[in-house]
Amino acid sequence: MATVQIDNTTFQLLHFTLQWADNALINGHRLSEWCGHGPVLEQDIALSNIALDHIGQARSLYQYAASICNNFDSEIRQQLFASTALNQKISKGELIDEDDLAYLRDAWDFRNTLLVEQPNSDWAFTVARSFYFDTFNFFWLSSLQSSSDSVIAAIAEKSLKEVNYHLRWSSEWIIRLGDGTMESHQRIQDALNDRWSFTGELFQPTEADIAMLSMGVGVDLSRIKQQWLDRIHAVLNEATLIMPTSVWMQEGGKQTRHSEHLGYLLAEMQFMQRAYPNMQW
Repeated sequence: MATVQIDNTTFQLLHFTLQWADNALINGHRLSEWCGHGPVLEQDIALSNIALDHIGQARSLYQYAASICNNFDSEIRQQLFASTALNQKISKGELIDEDDLAYLRDAWDFRNTLLVEQPNSDWAFTVARSFYFDTFNFFWLSSLQSSSDSVIAAIAEKSLKEVNYHLRWSSEWIIRLGDGTMESHQRIQDALNDRWSFTGELFQPTEADIAMLSMGVGVDLSRIKQQWLDRIHAVLNEATLIMPTSVWMQEGGKQTRHSEHLGYLLAEMQFMQRAYPNMQW
């Protein structure tokens, strides 16, 4: 197939939207794995509801991403993704929807950060991952409310109401574990130290981030990084925990280079759709 020139602005908007959507979907699925396994019933229900919030955000974003994709010419749409299952549908001239973007892409088409795909491990590791991501998400969405893209701004405004609760939930658990017993203190400190190396990628701008910022659509990641650090430090100080100091950071997820964990997650999440294509309830 001959290569067709793609409008770069719209192309970067698609990638920008998918980065955000993939973070929401993968984080939501990870949290959903606690359903029925939470330490107490109340927290089991709370975490399940938080997972649903993230998946709901992902759905809205995938709907927008699908509309962007469907507006491209058919030749261009066949160049957007590497996943065979999705390209087979596109090659037939069919339009794609939010379900296709969630269930028909393979790992090399996902643009989420490495942080959200890391395994739950134990409760402390889940809380630490949530705390880091919820804090980022709060400042990310707060900034996106002023986006020049009306769809992006509307999704951000709606999502921020949910993320306010997410951040309060994970912050309270950080304080509860850090200022609890000697064992809970050490467990959450170990988890925070371990997950710290995945936080740097949150603030590394991709081409899509840079392009959207220049157009007034995106977020200045360097600005919200300091806000993120200040909030993290304040909560850890209240929890009598030590701020990790490692400067080496993991990276690659936003450029579709993932850890082995994402492949296993997608195999579970996408099984029903792959086993029974186009099934309906």
